[in-house]
Amino acid sequence: MPCEPESVRRARLLTITVLSSWGIDELVDAATLVVDELLTNVIDHTDCHNARVILRRIADDRVRIGVADRFRGVPNRSSPSEDSEGGRGLILVEALADRWGYDRHPAWKVVWAELHVKASQ
Repeated sequence: MPCEPESVRRARLLTITVLSSWGIDELVDAATLVVDELLTNVIDHTDCHNARVILRRIADDRVRIGVADRFRGVPNRSSPSEDSEGGRGLILVEALADRWGYDRHPAWKVVWAELHVKASQ
């Protein structure tokens, strides 16, 4: 996806479509917030022209959402002041996800978050 604000909406729609096709609509709210924050971080904090949104069902009870870009810097979880308007993206991701992190590769990195799928009753 191009690193532009319009891509965030497309990433959220992609996330909704994929999760619905997998039959796990209960993750839509958390997953769309996570993909929104991860992609927005790339757009706001890198000079990348394109980013890749990755949605994987890594286990029956786990979904991994990732955003890959060619910027080599790693994400920092900030400590914004109470009156700060930004800087809470990774704090939100950390609150929504079971775990999150990043993987560095020679020419790119992916920042990811894993969400737990609750067992059906």
